[in-house]
Amino acid sequence: MSPRLDASPTRKATSTPPPDQFDTDPHIPAQRATTDPATVEDVHKEHADLSDLPEIPPFDEVAPHDARALSKTLFARLETLEEGTHEYAYVRNTLVELNLALVKFAASRFRSRSEPMEDIIQVGTIGLIKAIDRFELSRGVEFPTFAMPTIVGEIKRFFRDTSWSVRVPRRLQELRLDLAKAGDALAQELDRAPTVGELAQRLDISKDEVVEGMAASNAYTASSLDAQPEEDDSEGALADRIGYEDHGLEGIEYVESLKPLIASLPARDRKILSLRFVANMTQSEIGDELGISQMHVSRLLSRTLVQLRKGLTVEE
Repeated sequence: MSPRLDASPTRKATSTPPPDQFDTDPHIPAQRATTDPATVEDVHKEHADLSDLPEIPPFDEVAPHDARALSKTLFARLETLEEGTHEYAYVRNTLVELNLALVKFAASRFRSRSEPMEDIIQVGTIGLIKAIDRFELSRGVEFPTFAMPTIVGEIKRFFRDTSWSVRVPRRLQELRLDLAKAGDALAQELDRAPTVGELAQRLDISKDEVVEGMAASNAYTASSLDAQPEEDDSEGALADRIGYEDHGLEGIEYVESLKPLIASLPARDRKILSLRFVANMTQSEIGDELGISQMHVSRLLSRTLVQLRKGLTVEE
């Protein structure tokens, strides 16, 4: 053991500040001062409740075995202190920093994820703090054994809540996982992909819920429109395959609005419109068809178009 845990505190702790320099926020590990360090003796003189604590060496020099032994001593002292006091915050924050190696070990399992490692460690530290607050020495369980599931669970919850490309309700997130597990199990049993009805029967839910869960799973990841295709894919980027802008759609609203206006026109005016814009006949050809002059056709056509234009303007 590198430090003697039962020795009296006579040496200087190079990283141990007075307790009043610690933040008492339960979710933020305290930052230790690096300049003008106080001695453990000074701390113990000010706070008699900490006088029997062993010397706390720099945390990066504490071996895992020593960290476990020192943590037991600190947990025993934490149970005797009143929550909210400087002494309580000092011991609690010391436990956090002493066991940060557990967080780093748990975070290393998620190194392949896209999230920055600093964020994963920060989330894991929250799990460590929760484990410290719930730990009881009387259970007879080693703290690393007790804390690791809480730390890993906090990190997994972080990925579950932030890894989705589109935010979906927690219920659908959990349903996606259930569908994936049930789908794998049924595929092995049936030697084929399960149907919606089979998944609904396995999970004891309705078919509509299965379809909703399958649709929600599409929101887990998103692809860039500029993403390049695979080497064996002859098609271009996704942006080149999503269709084109149909300018004819812009006229649909006007066509639908014109229908009742055209229906209210006299039969001869409707006939002229049909011959001019559907049959593409000239005004002279329309005049010969109806037995009127080309000039008369022009006047009737202009009057009809003005009437329709005013009708559209009134509707807008």
